[in-house]
This record gives sequence, structure tokens and C-alpha cells, in this order.
Amino acid sequence: MTTSNTSSIDLSGSWHLASAEGEVTTSITLPGDVHTALHAAELIPDPYFGRNEEQVQWVAHRDWVLERSFQLDDAEGDWYLDLDYIDTVASVFINGFVVLAVDNCFRRYRPDVSSMLKAGENTIRVVLHSSIAAGAERQGRQPFYVPYHPGNSPIANGNMLRKPQCHFGWDWNIAIAPLGLYGTIALKKLETARIEHVTTRQTHSLDGSVELQVTATLFAKDPGIVPLHFALDGERVRLDVGVNAGETVVNHIFYVEKPRLWWPSGSGEQPLYALTVDLPSDVVTKQIGLRTVELITTPDAAGSRFAFKVNGREIFCRGANWIPADALFSLSSAEKTEDLLQSAKAANMNMIRVWGGGFYEHDWFYDLCDRLGLMVWQDFMFACNLYPSTEDFLENVAFEVDYQVKRLVSHPSIVLWCGDNELVGALTWFDEPKRDRDRYLVSYDRLNRTIEQAMKKAAPAAIWWPSSPASGYLDFGDAWHADGSGDMHYWSVWHENKSFDNYRSVRPRFCSEFGFQSYTSLPVIKTYADKRDMNVASPVMELHQKNAGGNERIAGTMFRYFRFPKDFPNFVYLSQIQQGLAIKTAVEYWRSLKPHCMGTIYWQLNDTWPVASWSSLDYGGRWKAMHYLVKRFFQPVAVAAIPSEDGKTIRFSLVNDTLSEVSADLSISILTMKGERRHLKDIQAVCTPDAAVTATAINVSDIPEGTLLGWRFTASNGMGGEGHYVHGTYKALELEPAGLQVTREYVEEDGSVCLNVTAKGLALFVMIETETDGKYSDNAFDLAAGETRRILFTPAKPLQDGELPDFRFYDLHSCQSAD
Repeated sequence: MTTSNTSSIDLSGSWHLASAEGEVTTSITLPGDVHTALHAAELIPDPYFGRNEEQVQWVAHRDWVLERSFQLDDAEGDWYLDLDYIDTVASVFINGFVVLAVDNCFRRYRPDVSSMLKAGENTIRVVLHSSIAAGAERQGRQPFYVPYHPGNSPIANGNMLRKPQCHFGWDWNIAIAPLGLYGTIALKKLETARIEHVTTRQTHSLDGSVELQVTATLFAKDPGIVPLHFALDGERVRLDVGVNAGETVVNHIFYVEKPRLWWPSGSGEQPLYALTVDLPSDVVTKQIGLRTVELITTPDAAGSRFAFKVNGREIFCRGANWIPADALFSLSSAEKTEDLLQSAKAANMNMIRVWGGGFYEHDWFYDLCDRLGLMVWQDFMFACNLYPSTEDFLENVAFEVDYQVKRLVSHPSIVLWCGDNELVGALTWFDEPKRDRDRYLVSYDRLNRTIEQAMKKAAPAAIWWPSSPASGYLDFGDAWHADGSGDMHYWSVWHENKSFDNYRSVRPRFCSEFGFQSYTSLPVIKTYADKRDMNVASPVMELHQKNAGGNERIAGTMFRYFRFPKDFPNFVYLSQIQQGLAIKTAVEYWRSLKPHCMGTIYWQLNDTWPVASWSSLDYGGRWKAMHYLVKRFFQPVAVAAIPSEDGKTIRFSLVNDTLSEVSADLSISILTMKGERRHLKDIQAVCTPDAAVTATAINVSDIPEGTLLGWRFTASNGMGGEGHYVHGTYKALELEPAGLQVTREYVEEDGSVCLNVTAKGLALFVMIETETDGKYSDNAFDLAAGETRRILFTPAKPLQDGELPDFRFYDLHSCQSAD
């Protein structure tokens, strides 16, 4: 959404920044955050490097004063301040007068400041109060203690504040409680009326036409008449509207006889219509996608379904969880976010879950999802803690929900509004609710109902889901291990240290969280660690691992499946391979259960800073090994090898998420340790639209000891792929040298680098890496003896004078062997 006002002063840009005591002073660029400004002025070290997180803790304990002046030629008339994304507890002054006291990062504030202005120079001052002090003070005012998760929130009492919860830590985020102002800050003149909200509601008829109701909420200080225009796709209508003091609601209906429907990525196109609502002094523009969406929860023999239906067609959801693009707002940007979301689409995703411990993202985030065809599961911003249910807190939440839903509901990408992340489970995590579950359950229900009622009032047609995970409405059971209904978070493999095979012990209807960690890539590690720190047990590496026991779990899993890597770079490489194998095991099995299971949303897409985590994209956007695997196992038509429960057979699952029937030519071979392919079986399988079938099965007895299965397939729609299956563990294989060679390397006319990689023997999980930032056409791939793979590397920035980067190569044998 874009907004403009002809009588407007944009107050973004350079401001003076000082600690409340005045001993620290510098400048800050708004929108922006305090930590980044202090680092730019060399007043604090880079928080992300080494152990500097420990050195910058003092910042969040201070109050900070932001100040600037502005000129106003004529102070007559009605003026208001327009402010959003202010983080979080703040006081705002103009010319020394209090304008506003705020305590919610997720609301928009528009106070009248007419009486405080003067012609000539004016001063605006924003005091950002310490959220640490504010949280402690509010906890002390609660009628009973409201616990938070100390593992996720080493900075205490963040649950008292309407602020991104991950700012207080989390098991993947830096804990520095940033503060700043991340959105609009402007002074605007009220010319009779302004546009407060624009929302839409679609009605799709059986004849295919669409009725689009547009609702504009206008605000005026005094009664008057204003010309209001509605425009959609070239049609423009004027209404002369009489407004009252306060809010006036105006509706207009557009009829679209032959709509171009919006579809999720991979299911169709994403046509968008430009909707404009304007007054002489104010305009709001939104991009509208015409589509229907339903959440199917009908009962069945296993429990009840959980499936999204778009435009009458069920869609299998393939995606990942989204966390804020950066721990510090100033280091994020629309361009960096677009790169991350483009990577999601490039890996065959069609859904992003905006997790409830971060932000309701800026409008341009959802604009990108609209254009890319990424459905959005939108959590409300409550995660992994318990929260107050006092009258003032709930009132604040109701305002937040009303504003955010009205701001965002018209985006076609948003298909679900979810009340919170894991708050039902949190009732079992703390001593207080264990001792007095009734009190804390009632408190939770008050909050959850406040969110639901405010959402349904703001957008009656929007889809509501109470919590994630949840087995159903008013079901407060264990949705981490119950797989018959609703959405599931399945963490037994990671948090309970179970084997990868354990993913095949559950049959989720929709798994909205599951994950496995790896280390961030070596070039990224070099941005925060010196050479002496490159040991998984070094203090720096341990500080950049926020999940308790995470390093031990990564290493322990390697002992379970692999021979231990020979050095630190190979330890990092192998951690990424096993991460990809874990998620691959889950997704391939759950996709094969279609339509019993209709969604796999892994944890997590991206990182907020350079850290060991569950992400498939490094901080900065590089693809980890797993993301290349994701691109394959999320392909709309895919083949996977899945062992039977008794371990005697291997079935080949053929999954088809497309609208058309496909046939697939599948060739299965035995791969020897020398890299020979010995043909075993060719079959042709057919899969109906939106289905999964077993293409064929292989007896384990047909796989000679010391070999593995390999396969290649080509589908009738042009999709294809390949893979391998090890019956047992990789550490049991007597791998031989792969003999990798780059047989040709040159720069293409478009600036990409072409590599022809050849193997003399069996090369498993060939990974190419360079310090130069960029993406590969493929990576973490296999080669048999004599095979060559042409790989294109596209650098993020043009190479200097065609100079070739220095590429490093990994494979499973060389990783585990000193030969």
C-alpha cells in the first residue's frame, strides 16, 4: 500500500540521537534502529561479530532521545502526526508538549498536534524507553505472575510488551532488545478528511463473475463534504460524501464479469488489479487479486482434514516459516527481502508462514508475496510465552488486531490468520500453569478470544485458526504428537534426538513446523569468527549457537549416520548435508500420504543474523545445501524412495501436485562404490492430478551389500530429477575417492560462470563453494563415474574484469577421509 498527502512533511532522514543522560550522542537515520546508528558511529562494536553481543547489552538498558527540527511556513489548520512501527515504549513531544505515549510496535498512531505547532522552526523529540525496564515494571503490576520462556528470552519480561518477541533472544536470534522507529514518521494536514482504512471483500458468483466491495473509512475533525474516488482496472467513480466528525464509512461495489483469477505459485498465474481510493489530499493504492480461499476441516476416519482450497481446488502447501529478515531493522531492506522470497519461489514453494514472534511485515512484503504467488499463513504476534489478560493489555491487543487486519486483509496472498504460535503448549512448560492450569487457561482464552473477535469484526470473511499447532477449535491438547487433526509441529527428531526415520512414524494432516539444524556456511562464518575461533566448541561458535545442546545434537547425529568429518570446513559442510537429509526424509514421506497430508512448512527459511540454525538460507541469502535439496523435493512432480515399515522393501512414490495427469519414466540402478551404474529396473508410472501413487517397489534383498540405489526420472510435463537411497547408514559405506575435476570453467556473456564438473568415481553430495556471493544452478548433487554436470554460478555482483572466483569442492568421501 502507498499513501501520499499534498500537505505533508516527511520527517524521515537524519535525526540527532542521544542517551537520556546525554553522555552518548550521534546521528540516526529514520526509519532505523539505535544499535545500527551506534555501530555506524563506532560507539559500539559490530553486534554480530565474535562475542560482541555481550559487549552491547548496555544499549537496551538505556532510554534514548531522538530529535530533529522542521520548518512550517503556516501552522494554521488541523495537523496530525502519522507514526507506525515505533519500537516500542515511547513518548513523543513537539515543541516540548507531550503528543503521544505509545507502547505497541504493531499499531499506527495519528494524534492531533495542531495546538502545538508554530510558524517557523519546530522541534520534534521521541524518547524511546528501555523495554527491559518497561517489561519489569509491567510484570510487577500483574495480578499474578505471567511466565515467559527463559531459553527463548534471556532478556526477561518481553511478554509484557507488544514488541517483536524474538527481540529478547530466541533459540536462533541475538538477544539485544533493539529499539527504534521502522516505518512512517510524517506531519500531515487534515484537509476536511483523510482515509483511515481501505478494505475489500469479494463475492464470487456461480457464473464466474466477482463482486468486489470496497470499504473506505474516512476520518474528519468536523462535518463536511469531500469528493471521493474509487478506481479499479480503468473504471473510476466519484462520490460526493458527507462526513461527520469522527469516522465515516463509505462502500462501493465493482463488478468484474470476467475476472482473471489469482493462483498460488505453480497452480496458475498471479494477475493483480490496481485499486485506488482517493481524496483531493489523500490517496491509498492497493493491489488486488481475485480468488476464493477455504480451509477444509471436515471429519474423516483419521480425525479431521486440514487443507486449503483456492478457487475451488485443493492446494498442497509446500513452504517454510518466515522470521524477520534481520535482527536489526536498519540492516534489512525491501531488496534483501525480495531476494529471500524469490529464493523461496525458486525452490518450488507456494506458502510462507509469517511466524508469531516477529513483525506483521511491511506492506511491500505482502506485495511481493502477491506477485510471487506465495500464500501467507499469518500468525498474530504472540509466541511461546504466556501473556497478560488485564483489561488494558487486551484493549491494546484489540486495537492492534483491528489495525493490522484492515491494513493487510486485501492481500490475495494471505489465506489464514492464526491466533498465536505455541501458546497452548506453553501452558505445560512453566511451573505456575502446571500448579494452576485453570487460571492460566482462562487467561489464555481471554486473549485468544479478544484476537478472534477483533479479527472477525475487522474482516468477517477472513479465515481464522486459533493457534499453531492446534487440533481444532477449543482443543487444548498436545498437537505436537497428535497427528489426526489440525496442524502439527513435529519436533521429536530435533528436540528429542530421535532418528530421521522417526518422521515416518507420524501422519500429519498439515505440518506447519519441523526442522533440523546446521551450521551457517563457511563464507558466512568468516564474517563473524576469526581463524582461531573456527572450532565448534570455541566460545564464539557457541555464542552463535542459541539452541541449548544444539552443537552436541549436530555432532551426535553425525556419529549416528556418518564417519566424522576431517576438519572444521567439512564439519560445516556435513552439517548442512545431514540437515537436508532430515527434512527430505520428512517431506518425501508426508507428500506421499497426499491427500491425507496437505502441507509441509518446515522451520525455517531465513536467518536474522549469522548463526547456527534450522534455516535453509544463510544470513545474507546464500543457499545452504538444504535449499538445493528443497528445490528438488518440493518440485510439483517428484519421485522419492521410501522404506516400508518392516524394512523389507523400498517403494518409489510418485507425487503430482499439478492439474494434469502425468506419466513418469523411472530408471532404477545399483550404484557401486566405484561409481558404476548397474541397471536394475525401468518402469513407467501414471499419476492422476493432485495425487500420490506408488510407482514401483524394490526388495531390499535386490540391493547388494555395500551398494546403494540410484534413480532418474522424466515426467511427461517436462519435469524430472534423480536421487539415491542408502539402506542403512552412510558411515557403513566404504566410499572411494570421487576424483572430482573441473573440466571447463569460463565466464558466460551474461556474467555467470560455467563449471563443468566431472567425477572419476562415485561422488555423493557434491557441493561447490566460493567466497564470492552468488547462487548456483544446482548444488549438493551426485555424480557417478564418468558423469559430468554443467553448473552455472551467478554472482550477486558483476565480477571484476571477468576474474574467476576461487571455487572449493566438497563430497562425502573427501569430507570423511584424509586421503
